[in-house]
Amino acid sequence: MSEPSAALQRLLELMARLRDPKRGCPWDLQQTFASIAPYTIEEAYEVADAIAREDPQELCGELGDLLFQVVFHARMAQERGWFDFAAVADGITEKLTRRHPHIFAGAQLAPQDLVRVWEEQKAAERAEAAAGGPAGALAGVPQALPALTRALKLGRRAARVGFDWSEPAAVRAKVLEELAEVDAEVRAAAPAEARRAALTEELGDLLFALVNWGRHLEVDAEEALRQANRKFERRFTRMEEVARARALPLASLSAVEWDALWTEAKLNGS
Repeated sequence: MSEPSAALQRLLELMARLRDPKRGCPWDLQQTFASIAPYTIEEAYEVADAIAREDPQELCGELGDLLFQVVFHARMAQERGWFDFAAVADGITEKLTRRHPHIFAGAQLAPQDLVRVWEEQKAAERAEAAAGGPAGALAGVPQALPALTRALKLGRRAARVGFDWSEPAAVRAKVLEELAEVDAEVRAAAPAEARRAALTEELGDLLFALVNWGRHLEVDAEEALRQANRKFERRFTRMEEVARARALPLASLSAVEWDALWTEAKLNGS
């Protein structure tokens, strides 16, 4: 294996070459923070996917792709005179040192106190970043997060200052209330555009309540939905395989036939 410092230096030099105004890659030279951001998010998801598939070789490659995104952003920042890759690395090192006083500052913390201290450090950093202004409880939750993940974070933040349901049963009641409001909009005789807007709002409220019910049940809604997606993919793929083996045309299957294939896929462990 290469020395980390040497390998990283080669990557930084490659990035500089790609962004060289005279000899660089035309595509790389055209990129901005905004144009690269979707790729950064995509690469993070591909890392998560490699982890879920327990594929070490793929994980290595995906981590490299994600690292390249960090290097790309740092290079563009350096060109603007904002910061460079070293500042990024130094910044995260200092932050993690602050957030682990039980490791680096000799503090004695019980295991149950570690999460509390971590969150207190994060809150202090957010307050400092507010430059003396009021730092709201929901400040700093990124807009670009997946909606379910962001809903979970917003619920947690609100709960820290006392705005929360008292128990899971109370959240379940809220879920049923929101479901009833969706049903009411489905039955409403409103113009199509207004009806769609109302349904979007009420369905959003229902999803937000479901995320927070999961939070009270100590279930991450984003991960729960990921698992459900994977399960659906497995079962649907199995149905397609069975249908092809039996020469059944998918487009002409009846609802009863689809249901029978679905049940068979479930019984086969898909």
